[in-house]
Amino acid sequence: MKISGQIEFSIIEQSSDKVIAEMPVQKGILNPFGVAHAGAILWFADVVATVLAAGTAEFSPGQPGFPLAINLNANLLGNQQDGVFQANSVFVKKGRSVTVVRTTVTGSNGRLIAEVTTTHVPAK
Repeated sequence: MKISGQIEFSIIEQSSDKVIAEMPVQKGILNPFGVAHAGAILWFADVVATVLAAGTAEFSPGQPGFPLAINLNANLLGNQQDGVFQANSVFVKKGRSVTVVRTTVTGSNGRLIAEVTTTHVPAK
């Protein structure tokens, strides 16, 4: 059996203390029940949180300082078959050695889809 998918999203707002992004719910992220796969929702939240933690820095593979996620806590609270998810990431703690980010993913009509907290440390 061969399974493939595609995940894409757009940053719609980025500041030093917040990142907002949108991800379309499309065929490439649906599970066999026809709703978004939990892994796609978590990937979306994690990457948006990492964008916030990275700030304006640009990274290349293997470069030190990239904000590696070392912990991820997620509550999956809803789902949907189509439309758009929006992720809103804000700092809980912004530190030199440990950064904690809370990301809220909402769906249609502001419905809560997931609450995700990630902890990041700079790669060495």
